[in-house]
Amino acid sequence: MSTEWIKLSENLTIINCMRKYSEAAMPLEWGTFKMIAYANEDNEPMPHIALVSEKMDPSKPVLVRIHSECLTGDLLGSKRCDCGEQLDFAMTMAAKHGGVVLYLRQEGRGIGLINKLRAYQLQDTGLNTIDANTHLGLAVDSREYGVAIQMLQELGITSVDLMTNNPLKIKAILASDIEVRKRIPVIIPAKKENKGYLKTKKEEMGHLF
Repeated sequence: MSTEWIKLSENLTIINCMRKYSEAAMPLEWGTFKMIAYANEDNEPMPHIALVSEKMDPSKPVLVRIHSECLTGDLLGSKRCDCGEQLDFAMTMAAKHGGVVLYLRQEGRGIGLINKLRAYQLQDTGLNTIDANTHLGLAVDSREYGVAIQMLQELGITSVDLMTNNPLKIKAILASDIEVRKRIPVIIPAKKENKGYLKTKKEEMGHLF
């Protein structure tokens, strides 16, 4: 199962037509960020987002988080995952250290919200997050990080301190011409509702806790 997951997850496709379409200053609870929308076309309703601290200096290694969208965790505070807390950690660190958070529209590790809820139903019957996806005939992780590399390059970033527990994100950046100077762990204490989820991520998906 682990081998299959790694194979399905190593999608580093560069989408050449993606570009920056708009930006604006955003005063957020963590600090002031520039919010930049990237997409393949001007009318894209769900563009990828770069949240860039006003203190970001691309001439130095930049603290970066590549964060995939999780409506249930990021917006609603779901306890089934640690996504919302990881996002809060990353935004706090980015505001403090002049970092960047890339918010990629890859809900549910790329399967979308509808299938994510179907997978949750299966998890409630006893399946783990990997087996629920495969039961539905879906990839365990269909995210791709080529878009993140393009966004970093467009921002002029050549060296990063990467906030992640996911080795595939590190591998994706290392496959580009961007340097990964070091990894910053994102450690969120487990809750009873997500203890099994985090265990699966560590033991079967290779996340670094």
